[in-house]
Amino acid sequence: MKEIFVALVIAISDGDTLTVLHGEQQVKIRLAEIDAPERKQPFGTRSRQALADLCFKVKATVRPLQKDRYGRTVARVECKGQDAGVAQVAEGMAWVYRAYAPAGSMLYAVEMDAKLGKKGLWADPAPVAPWEWRRNKRVRNV
Repeated sequence: MKEIFVALVIAISDGDTLTVLHGEQQVKIRLAEIDAPERKQPFGTRSRQALADLCFKVKATVRPLQKDRYGRTVARVECKGQDAGVAQVAEGMAWVYRAYAPAGSMLYAVEMDAKLGKKGLWADPAPVAPWEWRRNKRVRNV
């Protein structure tokens, strides 16, 4: 898609979405292949804080892949030498987004390690994936 660029992270929306300043332009970035808990969902605030601890006010390397249906740039983002998506999954702050992660993605092994170690959201005996939480919320609101 686009070329790789370096930009300053100026905002963290949640555990899988951040905003960077690229030149004079603000670009909303959705981390590729992961889905973090929503803000009002258990671990939502902790997930957002974990991403902020890694990336906020840091120069990040952004590798754009595509645009999502909301116009955000879906990308791999590296902060402080770490892939932010991998870091979120490794700490139990996000799920592998099965609808978008290819079957051979190393993220599945990272997620299994977090799950076995009961890290982050995996400490919950019955964590609800964000895509299920959103679907259940829509059903209740209909």
